[in-house]
Amino acid sequence: MTGFTFDPFDDATRRAPWDTFARARREHPVFRHEGLPVTSVFRHADCQQILKDPATWSSRFPPRPGMEDLQPPPSMLTMDPPQHTRLRGLVSQAFTPRMVKRMEPRLREIAGGLVDDALARGEVDLVEALTYPLPVIAIAEILGVPPADRGRFKAWSDAVVANLGMVFFQPPSRERIDSFLAARRALEEYFRVLIDERRRRPQDDLLTGLVQAELEGSRLASDELMSMLVLLLVAGNETTTNLIGNAVLALLEHPDELAKLRADPGLVERAVEEVLRFSSPVQMDPRLATRDVVLRDVTIPAGTFALCWLGSANRDEEAFDRPEVFDVTRALRDQRHLAFGFGPHYCLGASLAALEAQVALDVLLDRTRGFHRPDAAPLPLHPSIVFRGVTSLPLVLEPA
Repeated sequence: MTGFTFDPFDDATRRAPWDTFARARREHPVFRHEGLPVTSVFRHADCQQILKDPATWSSRFPPRPGMEDLQPPPSMLTMDPPQHTRLRGLVSQAFTPRMVKRMEPRLREIAGGLVDDALARGEVDLVEALTYPLPVIAIAEILGVPPADRGRFKAWSDAVVANLGMVFFQPPSRERIDSFLAARRALEEYFRVLIDERRRRPQDDLLTGLVQAELEGSRLASDELMSMLVLLLVAGNETTTNLIGNAVLALLEHPDELAKLRADPGLVERAVEEVLRFSSPVQMDPRLATRDVVLRDVTIPAGTFALCWLGSANRDEEAFDRPEVFDVTRALRDQRHLAFGFGPHYCLGASLAALEAQVALDVLLDRTRGFHRPDAAPLPLHPSIVFRGVTSLPLVLEPA
């Protein structure tokens, strides 16, 4: 057996990790990275077990030596129950399936306008034209912040997430750290002004609800409120932007599946779930071992990190039939993917992200006769190894 290595920063691996993931599942399902307090986990059952057990696998990470600047303020992402449960409860009502379904007409209105504008131009960058503005306008309207500021939101969001995942393997450059800190400060200052406005003039939006929760006493501290708003704005667009882009790319790479979807638009829900499995927007979810754990004969010491590679778990032969096949007719009951995580930290906005992607595909397919890439040049990848997605997707659109 030849030596196995896994470099998540390697460009070729990031663009097509599937063979590497398959070998890892066969030969090294639990892989200790030499010289690092990091273990990569590749199988579906193991990732699921880790993600559902916060007592053993914590989401609270101590600052790494020399990288204290990158330690974010406390947020839902970096908390365990019961603190996590308390914060999640404050915003969960805004993202129930029933509340999300009520947003569908507005999402279709937004998507329709964006696609019509794109069709008028003929050739567009789909990220700039649709995959970014749709989710950011939606989350901005939910929060009650001006969607017109989405250009600034994108710049801040890009800087905040660019380093995600890097700290487990190598220290980011001073330039990256400074960019992150500047973006976080700008976001906090932006929200500080809006918070003061809502205190003076409450409105019917989630931002007002969170501010009032803070004012009621100990339910939401000021730093928790700020972290919550930053998290909702960034997370509310990042995953969905990549999901919609990955869906378009997957359909372009599988024209027979695209033809099935055009012939039967009722398959769009299944198609989105299949994209979530096949080309997961979030590829990796980390946890910290609170005690020594033996997993498949590999000891993961307390105080070290387990990286759950969701992109591999969602192609696991033990969990899915024909996992390497992209099939828009795959039954929803067969979808046990971990694209939105699992357990207490299951993505709060999962139903919203899925609906936004469904609406985006539905409108795009309805208003175009076809679309294609103008060339075969490699597309720029998302800067963070946590995400699978591209930051630009040039497309030529043919009107219906």
